[in-house]
Amino acid sequence: MQTIPVLDLQTFHANPAQRDAFVQQLGQSLEAIGFFAVVNHGVETHLIQRAYQVAQTFFELPNEIKQRYEKPELHGQRGFTSFGREHAKDYPMPDLKEFWHIGRNLSTDVQRSLNYPANLAIAEVPEFHPVMMQLYAQLEACAAKLLQACALFLGEPENAIADLIQNGDTILRIIHYPPVPPDAHPASLRSAPHEDINLITLLCEATDDGLELQQRDGTWLPIRAVSGQIIVDSGDMLQHLTNGILKSTTHRVVNPLGDKTRRFSMPFFVHPRKEVDLTPLPSCVARKGAPLFPAITAGDYLMQRLREIGLAN
Repeated sequence: MQTIPVLDLQTFHANPAQRDAFVQQLGQSLEAIGFFAVVNHGVETHLIQRAYQVAQTFFELPNEIKQRYEKPELHGQRGFTSFGREHAKDYPMPDLKEFWHIGRNLSTDVQRSLNYPANLAIAEVPEFHPVMMQLYAQLEACAAKLLQACALFLGEPENAIADLIQNGDTILRIIHYPPVPPDAHPASLRSAPHEDINLITLLCEATDDGLELQQRDGTWLPIRAVSGQIIVDSGDMLQHLTNGILKSTTHRVVNPLGDKTRRFSMPFFVHPRKEVDLTPLPSCVARKGAPLFPAITAGDYLMQRLREIGLAN
């Protein structure tokens, strides 16, 4: 059994009553707890499984090979980030993970292509990039529909938020949580408590449990890794844009009881274009009575967070 609301994306394309019900369920879930699970999402199960297979092949390469793909000048936004390099904002201990980042393929628009670094191809695993880009496309299509529902819940035009991610800085992160090292600091977690920075995150079914969200009373609620479900949460940028109506919820990945267990997961961080203005929407300001967040662009917001988590100077 899942511990958070489970929504069926097919009903968003059904009759008006079912569509309205989906919109309300999605909005109320993000307003109350910042999380929900979605089924019938259009992301193929066999593609997710294939992505995990090629991910395992890469992460089992020797460290000296993986580190050839770690480029400090990219601030961890493309390619490999080694074990223990990233830490959560305001958390002193590094996360017990290593990961790979893939962004969209460079635009044919020369000016826009200068905004994003190129993806790195893994010579030792040639199928890695094409598999992940196929997954990227299916996840982005799902994300656009979910953001349409977000906009409708807020009383905005259907594409008001989805349009912000067109040619955006969205990133697919492929994470490997290896067995917990025996010399790991007792306070270190696979992923320390944090909030996502982006608009929404789509988390493909992880290979094991461990994800937990912090409830309003401070207690932690485990979220199950259920076959066929994608976990969705709202990030800081969506909270900022909606003036706090849709919540960005603290979550973490806890260490397993046995230190020999490893885990893979693939969060899809949905970002707007760098130049997008995240000033709270006037309709959301009206609901709260005053703006709760300042004006800032998505690009500046991201760079600020990269500094806070140790990926940029």
